Amino acid sequence: MNTLMHTAEQVSLFCRLNMNIRKDIPIRSSEMGLLIYLVKSSGSNTPLEAAKYFKVSKGMITNMVTSLTKKGYIIREKSMEDKRSYLLLPTKIAIELVNKTYDENFKIMATIQEKLGTDDFQMFTTMLEKVNEILLEEKNNG
Repeated sequence: MNTLMHTAEQVSLFCRLNMNIRKDIPIRSSEMGLLIYLVKSSGSNTPLEAAKYFKVSKGMITNMVTSLTKKGYIIREKSMEDKRSYLLLPTKIAIELVNKTYDENFKIMATIQEKLGTDDFQMFTTMLEKVNEILLEEKNNG
């Protein structure tokens, strides 16, 4: 089998398995990512800051915020510093969902680390960081 095809299949399988572990989440995975960012980060969180963090357009964040606001996971609060902007605040149900999901995800990573061993897990992490850098560079250049 072609090495690139085999690798593509392994990456795809990893992503599917990782997503299926958390299949009972009532929101899209991208929305979950935004909630995790809002709950776990400190400071003032605006749509622009979230877009920078996720390296996506502000419009994409706005769509997620609109959806999460309608579902009761986010409250928008006018910024006192910049009246044109607003802060994104997670609600109590958002915090509960994030904490539950975050704990499950942490358990999965701990299991992978335990089964791989410390050295292989560090190599896995390092390789993921390199791959993410390459993909971000391609995204920015493409």
